[in-house]
Amino acid sequence: MIQVIINGLLIGAVYSLIAVGLTMIHGVMKIVNFAQGELLMVGMYVTYVLYGAFVAEGSAPYFLIVPVCIIMFLFGALVFKVSVSHVVGKSETSYIILTIGMSYLLRYGFQMIFGSNYQSIPVSESLKFGSITIGGIVFTTTRLIAFFAALIFTIFVNYLLSSTDIGRAMRATSENKTVATSLGVNAKIVYIVAFGLGTVFAGVSGLLVTPLYMIYPSVGAVFSTIAMSAMVLGGLGNIKGAMIGGMIIGVVEALSSTYLTTNVSQIFINLVLILILIFKPYGLFGKGVRIA
Repeated sequence: MIQVIINGLLIGAVYSLIAVGLTMIHGVMKIVNFAQGELLMVGMYVTYVLYGAFVAEGSAPYFLIVPVCIIMFLFGALVFKVSVSHVVGKSETSYIILTIGMSYLLRYGFQMIFGSNYQSIPVSESLKFGSITIGGIVFTTTRLIAFFAALIFTIFVNYLLSSTDIGRAMRATSENKTVATSLGVNAKIVYIVAFGLGTVFAGVSGLLVTPLYMIYPSVGAVFSTIAMSAMVLGGLGNIKGAMIGGMIIGVVEALSSTYLTTNVSQIFINLVLILILIFKPYGLFGKGVRIA
């Protein structure tokens, strides 16, 4: 039981990272990005291409984290400028239709480029199946690295929002765009940074799971559902809630997959989500208001 819970927490950290990116976009711009899972898929393919071009076969892909972050931020800024910027502040229907359409565009666009075959990164056997045993509990190397990387990025987000000028500008824009703009905050720049960072978190999540999952155009659909569930579970717009929500989902998935079957894990995730929302309609840390 303890081993299963540990496994769930380790993979749950990656789910948390995806949800944190989704939460940042929602907290600042008040839109839900239904293409977050497809952005993770883009991150996986970016890692796959960079790995094949610059990394020796058998090496770890984690050395690519900086170029992946840069490429994903620029990609996110471009996507925002071209499409998402036109629906910010408009009706919910507008951004729902746009981001769902964007998810299909990315999915089938990458299928046209890379094909529908499953791809993988040829990491070494020692990395793929390596583990560390502490007190009888086995920590797989890939999941342990993913856990700490996700933790570092989440700490970075909290620092960014609380201790930097751009973070304070993001929180101010989230609270009241009109007042923030009148005080000199450039809302357009804030939106680009927020969407770019949300894209970076999805891309980094994609990099972290490449040693664990096969790469194919529709892989983002599963992660998108998990990210949405984690965000709602923790409370809309709450970074801490997204982190804890992802952990809870990871544990629920691990328990149901181990003691029942992998086919019912999503059912139990939805069941836990429904039960929590019955007693906490705004999520575990939601307060009825949307905050960055």
